[in-house]
Amino acid sequence: MTSLNRRAFLSTLCATSLSLTVAACSSSGGSSGTKVRFGYIADFNGSSLLAIAAHQGLWKKAGLDPSVKVFTNGPIQIDALGAGDLDFGYIGPGAMWLPASGRAKVIAIDTLTFADRVIAQPGITSMQALRGKKVGVPEGTSGEMILNLALKKAGMTMSDVQKVPMDPATIVSAFSAGQIDGAGFYYPLIDTIKKRVPKLQELAADRDFPADAFPTAFVSGPKTDPALTAKVVSVLQQANDWRAAHRDQAISLAAGLLQVTDAQARQDASNVQLLTTAQLVAKTKDGTVDKWLNGLADFFVGTGQLKKAPAPQAYYEGAAFIKAAGK
Repeated sequence: MTSLNRRAFLSTLCATSLSLTVAACSSSGGSSGTKVRFGYIADFNGSSLLAIAAHQGLWKKAGLDPSVKVFTNGPIQIDALGAGDLDFGYIGPGAMWLPASGRAKVIAIDTLTFADRVIAQPGITSMQALRGKKVGVPEGTSGEMILNLALKKAGMTMSDVQKVPMDPATIVSAFSAGQIDGAGFYYPLIDTIKKRVPKLQELAADRDFPADAFPTAFVSGPKTDPALTAKVVSVLQQANDWRAAHRDQAISLAAGLLQVTDAQARQDASNVQLLTTAQLVAKTKDGTVDKWLNGLADFFVGTGQLKKAPAPQAYYEGAAFIKAAGK
């Protein structure tokens, strides 16, 4: 993906930013604690831990004062980290090639996601039927990932379709207007399209690839202060365990941050497999997380997004994650 130039990036950031202002993050005398700029995507995965951390006062307890901003995808957040305009962010599996290329560090695995789809206009019922047709895709994201996987399974390549790079908002409008025939995309934005094109076809989904894992993750810049990262990871771990124990309440808190209904957030959360901190620690220790990341890295080598697959230890801070959990 071509990096945004600074002016375009700042315009996007300003247009999409939201501030999380809650009593738990400030005192009567104004903001207190170390300021942390945190990015997220407007879905259950990306928002729920931030909403929980605010609701439970975990930021204040850790001596942190967060400012959170919503982004349309992971690659833009990686650009923001590189530009020094963000401290931490959240990415889906389709953007994992960016930390693997050295542009960020994975500080915590979040969930396993099943939100990605290849969708098509009514009447298009197979991947083969997309041959030669316009297919929108947000480049460098899990939308591009699921499209590549589905094409390969169908014995096709990206050259068999007319790939049209688009940002997520443009895909919603273009698909709804019939300007593109298909898209590599993801929920919850597909729900927005379904309201306008209720008979759209879902041609492929993450669950069609049971041999693969699709982890979401929280990331930092490659040179973020380790002490600050440790505090943030501890907050995320505490919020993660609260989420696992209070799923319905977590859905409501995420809905509040996202400004959607509980029903919408619950539908989004249905595409998610939660993992407790203890499970993530165990899977880090036994090499399961490495297996997930190696699988993604090999895939990205195949797509040309990576020249070679690096060792997960080069970009996943597994040892620090385990230490933060006190395990």
